[in-house]
Amino acid sequence: MSGFEHNPFAEPVDVNPFQDPSVTQVTDTSADGIGEFNPFTASSLDGRTIPIATTQPAVLQTTVESSPQASAAAGQAELLRQQEELEKKAAELERKEQELRDRDRGTTQGKQNNWPPLPRFFPIKPCFYQDFDEEIPGDFQRVCRMLYYLWMYHSVTLFLNLLACLAYFTLSPQNGVDFGLSILWFILFTPGAFVCWYRPVYKAFRSDSSFNFFFFFFIFSFQVIVYIIQSVGIPSWGNSGWITALSMINTNILVSVFMMVVAGFFTANAVLSVILLKLVHSMYRRTGASFQKAQEEFSQGVVTNRTFQSAAATAASAAVR
Repeated sequence: MSGFEHNPFAEPVDVNPFQDPSVTQVTDTSADGIGEFNPFTASSLDGRTIPIATTQPAVLQTTVESSPQASAAAGQAELLRQQEELEKKAAELERKEQELRDRDRGTTQGKQNNWPPLPRFFPIKPCFYQDFDEEIPGDFQRVCRMLYYLWMYHSVTLFLNLLACLAYFTLSPQNGVDFGLSILWFILFTPGAFVCWYRPVYKAFRSDSSFNFFFFFFIFSFQVIVYIIQSVGIPSWGNSGWITALSMINTNILVSVFMMVVAGFFTANAVLSVILLKLVHSMYRRTGASFQKAQEEFSQGVVTNRTFQSAAATAASAAVR
């Protein structure tokens, strides 16, 4: 009956809920050392010092991208610069072509025709301008000079042939035909070889002309055949070749030996011509020349030729009349 001894009508007793033992045990901070722990201090629970890391803050790298307007302006400036360079190169090529055309006519300022090298008081003036170092590219100068020396050797051979045929005619008056023809060959073939095959190959090397290359091959091939015929020495053909030289052994040994020397010169001409023809042909194949380019150059040369134009105009006016 003890539970009923409490008087419900008595004054209420003030009860502090925070004085409850379960609450005070939780809130009491004196029992452990974590109540006043500051995680931002430099000391730990065991008394050791923990160093504070000092690192630099991360910096974001910013990239500056060019705007489309700036890119377009830079591209336009580059195109303008390339166009200026192309215009300069075109002007330089035009100037060189004009100099070559003027040089062919002998009107280049300060560069008059210098071949053949005749004295100034001589009534006949030089007809051609020739300068290997200036006009011929370095890769072709050696072969071009060799062809020039071959022409000189050709001229000396024809002169010696004239003398040999003169000696042959002196001992055998019935062989006057050989002497007459030897004079004709010397007069015709000396300048003819220079104009017909040496000058074309010189101009071909100078201006990389396909037409001049083809013209040289055509004429020089016949020249090789002529050298072979001259070295053989067919009687009454005006050549001191091996046949005519051997026929004079029993008549006069000195004249026969001299004629054999001339026959050897003709043979050397033929051999050297074949070698140089092969060299020129190999260089011609490396230059990119072709028969089509030769046709184009020929047609352009004919159309722009003043003589052809005047002749066509005269024919047209005559037809109208």
